Amino acid sequence: MKPSRHAAPTGATPMLLAGVRAALATLSVALVGVLGLMGLASLRMARRVVTPAVRTADTRILGLDVAAQTITLERTPDTALPGRYGLFTSGTERYIKLGSVLAEDDTTVKRKLLTEIGPDSRLAPDAAFSGWYYDGPEQLHLPYSSELIGSPAGPCPAWFFPGRPDADVWVLQVHGRGTTRAECLRAVPVFHALGFPVLVVSYRNDGEAPRSRSGTYTLGATEWRDVDAAIGFARRRGARRIILMGWSMGGAISLQVELNSPRRDLIAGLVLESPVVDWRVVLGYQAKLMHVPAAVSGLALGALQSDWAAPFTRSAPIAFDRLDAVARAAELQHPILVLHSDDDGFVPSDASHDLVVARPDLVELQVFEVARHTKLWNYDQERWSTSIRSWLERHGLSPVHEATPTD
Repeated sequence: MKPSRHAAPTGATPMLLAGVRAALATLSVALVGVLGLMGLASLRMARRVVTPAVRTADTRILGLDVAAQTITLERTPDTALPGRYGLFTSGTERYIKLGSVLAEDDTTVKRKLLTEIGPDSRLAPDAAFSGWYYDGPEQLHLPYSSELIGSPAGPCPAWFFPGRPDADVWVLQVHGRGTTRAECLRAVPVFHALGFPVLVVSYRNDGEAPRSRSGTYTLGATEWRDVDAAIGFARRRGARRIILMGWSMGGAISLQVELNSPRRDLIAGLVLESPVVDWRVVLGYQAKLMHVPAAVSGLALGALQSDWAAPFTRSAPIAFDRLDAVARAAELQHPILVLHSDDDGFVPSDASHDLVVARPDLVELQVFEVARHTKLWNYDQERWSTSIRSWLERHGLSPVHEATPTD
């Protein structure tokens, strides 16, 4: 009689079988534990993506020479950049302006101070490097007024810088993630010099505009409605056409206005500085920088798109396909200027390059190098400003919209 094919192999004993079962049980428990940890890590990552960021220190002040008006900082990829920048500090000064690099070595960078620091000033070591340069509208020495724009989220504060009295083409500035509208102030002078009225806006959950019920970002999926309300505000004040300028996530928001707004016919064009064009590219890049396993970042993206994760992320599901401007490039209608550095270091320029390939008829990309995220003006103000002026001229965009038979 032949042995059953299911019989235990020769040499197998009850003790051995029991050991195998115990080992499999242990491996199963371990696997469940690993999957559980991955799930928790992905939810934490998802939550972090949509939670409004708080400014954190990213460098240290190592020395302050009041007599020479210089400051020595810990060297980072940002603090070593050529150009003019700002530094958020604590102590007797809240924010100071920084000039050119005077000396550097492997660990330190000495820069010229452009904000005068007195002998009685005291600065804490921890500081945050900034591309803002201007941190208040009064520093531009231009006429401006504070406005409130009624949006679906509530009254959103804005700064209005008037242009030519007969100007009917306005510029709307939209700031990025984890910042406020002060980020946009660098761009006001180049448009103001050409006669454009400039409206610098805020949007839900940015720390200045009203908080939504969840208090979380939707990465442009809902924030665009607040910018759309600003277009309505400008239209009621005499604007006939709008140029949108968005910085980083503000670029993603501006693209959503272009793609979704019922007022899109009022848009004349877009200027995008270091923009988020496809969030999946950005989040994948950030995960690699933080050494997050691909499986965890993939689960986080899935969580952000799912109803089941909403109690953990406190955010409604985000449709990343709808936020992907490359995938929706056929829907774009207006000329777009993209200013992006291949050395951005935070929002990779890949999707900006892809957008040009998808719509070469509408999209122009000015590629910078060395400059890092949203710091193109700081690194090369002349090229940055010339790129915008030339683009406006090529597309016949002036502050005064000449009437046509179709108007």
